[in-house]
Amino acid sequence: MDTLPLWALILIFVLAAGVTWIAGIKLSETTDVLDERLHIGSAFGGLIVLAVATNLPEIAITVSAAAAGHVEVAVGNILGGIAIQTVVIALLDLLGRRGEGLKPLTYRAASLTLVLEALVVVAVLAVVISGSQLPSSLEVARLTPDVVLIAALWVVGLVLVQRAGHGLPWHESGTAPEATPHRQGHRRHQQPKETERASVSPSTAKAATIFGSSALATLVAGVVLERSGDAASSHIGLSGVLFGATFLALATSLPEISTGLQAIRQGDDNLAMSDIFGGNAFLPVLFLVATLISGKAILPGANASDIYLTALAALLTLVYAVGLIFRPQRRIAGMGADSVTVVVLYLAGLAGLVAIAA
Repeated sequence: MDTLPLWALILIFVLAAGVTWIAGIKLSETTDVLDERLHIGSAFGGLIVLAVATNLPEIAITVSAAAAGHVEVAVGNILGGIAIQTVVIALLDLLGRRGEGLKPLTYRAASLTLVLEALVVVAVLAVVISGSQLPSSLEVARLTPDVVLIAALWVVGLVLVQRAGHGLPWHESGTAPEATPHRQGHRRHQQPKETERASVSPSTAKAATIFGSSALATLVAGVVLERSGDAASSHIGLSGVLFGATFLALATSLPEISTGLQAIRQGDDNLAMSDIFGGNAFLPVLFLVATLISGKAILPGANASDIYLTALAALLTLVYAVGLIFRPQRRIAGMGADSVTVVVLYLAGLAGLVAIAA
């Protein structure tokens, strides 16, 4: 794609982003149907199936970049993706359900389960920072201990969150007063009448076909985003790290935006935040994939901007963890105080990233 003019690269990038947006909506819709039909459990669907499915662009970009030797793009996209997907919560807070007297998103979705999910994200990011300080020679069977520990923490986090979904030894099982009245991390299925069920939901085979097609479209679009975006950034002189952490990370976050908005408009405030935290905890697991493909240690080669983005993502996540505990009730510029804080910190963080990349 390096030979194409800039306008063509931008057009391809925008079209691939559009495909990612539409596919994200279809993934969310069909995950609901498959959860119910296959009886795999709504927590499984919300925390694993959809979290992985909406991160298919990042998976495609990581595999493509690692295979091509562009490890810095993969690292910047993963760590920048966590930061910007946390900012997506602020966007959902702003563009989700509106109305007179309606409380901010963290007030409606507050629960100890969501706080636990946020802490899992911070724990995984702490290992990312620690792993960057290890020697690159510390490698066995094409793997390094940091990426193995990250994957193990993700699995343990899933188990803890699933157990928390069944109840916690706290008052009201960890659910705050006036919060969305259902367990966090669980999809809330609408129960249509039997006479309407067939016309409302597609068959299992059709839902599986749509899910598979949407997943494939998302994967292909992710590769196209990485290739066209990398070529476009070269045309305008934007560094790979800065591009991966901003424009590419935003484009690959479109599935989270589309599925989050749909969840909120259906009254599933808890799931909207759970999917973001679940996806953010999963993204660093891709370092294991990148290590296997590239055949070399990834995190010990992380540069200053990568570690900076990791710390920024952890800080933004902790802001929302505090917001879920204190539950701000007033809206400022259409958002809760925690969302405003996250946006300000992210913009300030981008200014710092530009200074580092300069």
